[in-house]
Parts: sequence; structure tokens; C-alpha cells
Amino acid sequence: MRERAVLRIGNASGFYGDRFAAVREMLTGGPLDVLTGDYLAELTMLILARDRIKDPSRGYARTFLRQMEECLGLARERGVAIVVNAGGLNPARLAEELRGLARRLGVEAAVAHVEGDDLLPRRAELGLPEGLLAANAYLGGFGIAACLRAGADVVVTGRVTDAALVVGPGIAHFGWDPTESDALAGAVVAGHVLECGAQATGGNYAFFREHDVTRPGFPIAELHADGSSVITKHPGTGGAVTIGTVTAQLLYETGGSHYLGPDVTARLDTVRLTEEGPDRVRIDGVRGEAPPATLKVGLNALGGHHNEVVFVLTGLDIEAKAALVQRQFAEALPPEARPAELRWTLARTDHQDAPTEEAASALLRLTARDPDPAKVGRELGKAAVELGLAGYPGFHLTAPPGPGAPYGVFTASYVDAKVVEHTAVLPDGRRIAVPPAPLTGRSADVEQQAPEPLPPGPTRRVPLGLVAGARSGDKGGDANLGVWARTEDGWRWLVHALTVDRIRELLPETAELAVTRHLFPNLRAVNFVLTGLLGEGVAARHRFDPQAKALGEWLRSRRLDVPTVLLDRPEPAPLDRPESAPLDRPGAAPPDAPNPLPDSPERPL
Repeated sequence: MRERAVLRIGNASGFYGDRFAAVREMLTGGPLDVLTGDYLAELTMLILARDRIKDPSRGYARTFLRQMEECLGLARERGVAIVVNAGGLNPARLAEELRGLARRLGVEAAVAHVEGDDLLPRRAELGLPEGLLAANAYLGGFGIAACLRAGADVVVTGRVTDAALVVGPGIAHFGWDPTESDALAGAVVAGHVLECGAQATGGNYAFFREHDVTRPGFPIAELHADGSSVITKHPGTGGAVTIGTVTAQLLYETGGSHYLGPDVTARLDTVRLTEEGPDRVRIDGVRGEAPPATLKVGLNALGGHHNEVVFVLTGLDIEAKAALVQRQFAEALPPEARPAELRWTLARTDHQDAPTEEAASALLRLTARDPDPAKVGRELGKAAVELGLAGYPGFHLTAPPGPGAPYGVFTASYVDAKVVEHTAVLPDGRRIAVPPAPLTGRSADVEQQAPEPLPPGPTRRVPLGLVAGARSGDKGGDANLGVWARTEDGWRWLVHALTVDRIRELLPETAELAVTRHLFPNLRAVNFVLTGLLGEGVAARHRFDPQAKALGEWLRSRRLDVPTVLLDRPEPAPLDRPESAPLDRPGAAPPDAPNPLPDSPERPL
């Protein structure tokens, strides 16, 4: 990395299966010092654990090797360091494969890796539960920094925090020590914005009609020595970087005011956003505090077996047809074959007087779970199929019943940071022990004061999304739901209108759950943590949207009495797009990249 006052750090991956061409696009689109890639998620770790069981030499993101085959030489020509967590469960093997690749390509590249996060071999010693497929501690950025300071051109890690991919290069470049909490916290916030790739540049953005997000570019953080940053993107790339897009990503998968990490606790309630110009948003004012004395450990285990049968109900009497199916199925399935859990969900996707048969149809989904694979296999499918000529009129299924499949369970545990052997393995093979943070502390969320409410006035019942944006996501079995207003008046209304009780009313699935609300006045945002909404995590597929990706959009579609003063501004017109434009497919991930999104056909195990 060249010595300069500003360190330009880009991102080229937000998950395993993200745009394959993004690495080349980022390397050729403009100047960079460091290119990062986040390949890991809770579900991804389970997928990699499956790979490692099949072949102990695997367990890493194989797509990254293909990207480096195409772009390693280009990165070296341009002097761009590569820092990724693609090592997954086997960073040492990925580093070895990269060295071999560099030799075959005739490219001089110093490769280093970070290890010590894999606690599965030490399960009994650390008191972790039995039956785990993976157990990985979330490491910080100082191991990455040690590798870069030793001259590494490529650093691969296992399970580090997503933000560590930015924090590590910042430490290496600016020489921060563990006591420089504000600088570290600023880098954590920049890393959190970058970690999900194009989500910071208009991807998955609530107000997407205001920008051309057909193919958004990937984000860049211009990081400064004090930890402040400017979020931007390469010139001429799609999407947009605005206070709105950055706010949306800041709220993604967060909880309260204190964002805990292994290097520092970042105070999200101190974040300030300023629009500096087109596609340039400054982040500053971030305060940091000592990190906790423990490290989070992600635990993945086999939860049991599941299966799904989807009945199509068309035309009239949808509710009566659904009730008939359930009665008949209960009679057809022998009591001894009944799974431990059977769940029926009716999705009213049907429309009255519909112009197509598909638009006239609803979906009745049966989900079954049991520790015994036989209980979700042949007998379950047989009971459904045998209703074919004796059931409701128009009986058919979306697909023939399958044999069932195992599902995983994600839980989090915590261990003393001192027992985790965080190690930087340098390009020359030397192993450097990375000590835990010297100062630790306990942080408590700060209760923020709400502004004065808007004065009483006329209202109109409209969807919340006309005046507020939202972004939601998963954290194990919990979901987070961040909602923000775009004006000060909107914030004065939102903070008083969107209470915990109102959330339970608008989202009936949350009625019996513990719901916690946090305020972020600087972002004009409220963030809700919905405990247990996702059951045992994404791999368990507890609900229709197992990662809560669209929870925010459901909320935005719900109607409230909104002050008309907030509705005076006309709704932005949609961008002009041809109705029949084909889907843009360049840069699609190659066949060897499993897609961890919930609609992926790939089974998690």
C-alpha cells in the first residue's frame, strides 16, 4: 500500500455468490489501495462445513480462486492489496492454493493468512456443545494488519468480523494502536457500510425508483487517519451513494447504540453523515469505547430434517379449499408417521377475475420438521400425492414431493478473548501471535431523547413507505428492522408513531415476541430487534422469508395515519424503463458459487 493521507478501500463481494465480475470492475474502474471481499455469512459457514465434511481440503470460497486466476496479475500491476475472508473454514489451504496459482500465472504475489478462529478442535476444552459442524470466533483486524505490514499482497482470513476487512488495512496504513478507539470505531463504521457491497450504492434500497440501480457499482471508503471516511464509488458506475443509501446500510443487522467488536465498541449514536457532493457521503464524529472481554462464536449444528409441499389453490373458495386439504392430509398421514412439527401457511397470491391462471392462484405451503429423516420423507409425500384425485377442484402441486433434507441451526456463544489463538501467518511462513485488546469494558446502550412531536394536524391513511425507508436483516434467530425518515419533520412524527406496540400491531407475527426499540437521532432512525422471529436461524427456514430481507418492505406497505404536511412533497416519479427489457445477466456467478440467499435451490446441507 502506497503511503498517502487517504487510504482508498473498495469492496467487491458482499456474500458468497455475489457478482463474479466485480473484482475486475473494481480493479479497472479507478484508483484503489486495497480491495476487500466479504464471502461469509451464518448460512455460508454451514455450506462450507458441508464442503469440508465431503473433502477436508475444502471449506473455503472456491469462487475467489477463479476470480484471482483472472485478476491477480491485474491487482499486482496496479499495486492493489487484496484482503478477503474467503478462507472460511480453511484459510491455510486457500493461501496455499493462491501461492500455487501465482506460480502458474508467473505473478509475484506475497500471500499471508489469518487463523485461530476455528474452535471446533477445542470444543471440549472450551465447553462448547457437542454435535457441532463448525464453531468460529469472530476475530478483529490486527491479524490482517500484521500480514500487510509484513509485505503481504494478498491476505485471506477465516471468520473475522465483516468490518475487520477495512479495519485491518486502516491499522496497517495509519499505525493505529489498540487504544485509539475513535479511529478504530470510525473504521468499523466504514467497514460496516462496505461489507454488503452494492447495498451501499443503491442495491436493495427502499427508494430505488429515484436512482438507476439496474447494475449498481460497488462502494469505496476513502479512509482518513482519524477514522473518518468518505463513501463513494468509481465514476461512471451505476447506482448512487447518498445519505439515504448509507443510512440504510448503517441500520442493516444492527442493534442498539453500541456496536460491539473485538477491536473496539463503535458508538453508532455518534455517527454523522454529510453529503459532500454527487456520490460522496462523509462519515465522521464516530466515538469508540473499549471492546468487550469476550469474543462472539458462531456455532453451526445439524438441527434435523425438513421437507416442504406446496399446494396450488385456484379461483373460488380459496379458504375452503385450504381447510379441505388440511383435513384430508391429517386423515391420510398415519399417526406413527407424523413429524414433530407440521406447519401450514396460506399465501393469498390470488386475484379476483384474474387474466391468467397463475394470477388466480394462491399457495398453501406445508412445512415438516423432525429429527428422523423418515418422518419428512416418503410417507409425507405419499400422503400429499394420494389426495390428487380426491381433493379440492383443480388440485396440483408446484413440484412433486422430494425426499426431505437436513437443515442447520445457528446459535451464538461467547468465550474469553484470551483463550482464542489469533495468529497471523506471514508470507515467509512466520507465525505471529495477535494479542487480545489490552483494555476491555462493558458497554450499555445509551437511551436517546426523542424530539418534540409534530403539532396536531390533518392526517391521511397511506402506506408508511411514502414517508419512511426501511432495511431489515437477520442475526441468528433474531431479526433487525431499521426505519428512517428523510426530513426532520418526518423524524419528529416517526419516532412517536412507530412504537413497539405499533410494530406488533402492523406486523402480527411479532405480537408474542420480545421487541426492543433503539433510537438513532443523528440518522433520524429507529431500529427494532425482533427476538426469535427467525427461529433457529436462516438454515432452519423457520418462516417464508428466513433472513427477514423483506421484513422492512412489508412494514413500509402497511398503512398508518400520516400527517398531510409530510405528504405535500410529490412522490418521485419512477425512472423510465422499457416494460419488456431483458434481465441483465453479465457478471453472473459461476456454477461453483453457492448462493446463500433464501430462494437458492441449493440445500444448506
